[in-house]
Amino acid sequence: MSDPTSLSGKTGIVTGLANEQSIAFGCARALHQAGADLILSYGHPKAEGHVRPLAEELADPPLLLCDVREHEQLEALFQAASDRWGRLDFVIHSMAFAPGDDLQGRVVDSSLDGFLLAMDISCHSFMRMARLAEPLMTDGGCLITMSYQGAERVVENYGIMGPVKAALEASVRYMAEELGPAGIRVLALSPGPVETRAASGIRDFEKLLQDAEKHAPTRRLVTIDDIGQTARFLVSDAARSITGVTTHVDGGLHVRA
Repeated sequence: MSDPTSLSGKTGIVTGLANEQSIAFGCARALHQAGADLILSYGHPKAEGHVRPLAEELADPPLLLCDVREHEQLEALFQAASDRWGRLDFVIHSMAFAPGDDLQGRVVDSSLDGFLLAMDISCHSFMRMARLAEPLMTDGGCLITMSYQGAERVVENYGIMGPVKAALEASVRYMAEELGPAGIRVLALSPGPVETRAASGIRDFEKLLQDAEKHAPTRRLVTIDDIGQTARFLVSDAARSITGVTTHVDGGLHVRA
């Protein structure tokens, strides 16, 4: 009997690599170890020096620059998948951004430009990726994005990213309904706080980490490998009946009042 959690023969794109602390790297590592063939992308030219060695650790798959605000770069990423495999099994969308002033200020004081930029990069880019992935997912597939508990309840200093992540989670549900007949599953992971580059913009983030470790039922912080292994399971055939949901990978932190 074949292992339904094996990813041997599966092909996919992992976006959002920035450095060795990236959630995207944790996902890429777990997916690679399970046998998946990957294409990786990073969002800014300055990141290449940090992510190139990571790609080499993963058998040196194609590594492309993809600023999701640049439609040509996004199209080129999916064209690379088409050229390499002629199909696609999964996409990991692991990116978020908000301008510092809008992230650290009050939601009611957020600028229109800042809010729209945060929504574009953190939420709508997932829809654009889905649209490009759909014609390549001829045998079905899986799309996964990254959320956070600030989408469900108020997290101090999370600012406009709370409403943006809430929109992202709602989008997952609607996309799951729309793409389900084609066998495409759409999911969100909601990790506990992880010390990534994106998280460094949150004021008093160290306190957030300390509180998470203290109050999570497991009494520990999650790692990028914890997140990656969950992504591996959800991409696999073992999870073929799971779609439209947000899965918490936070040591149970979300159950605490």
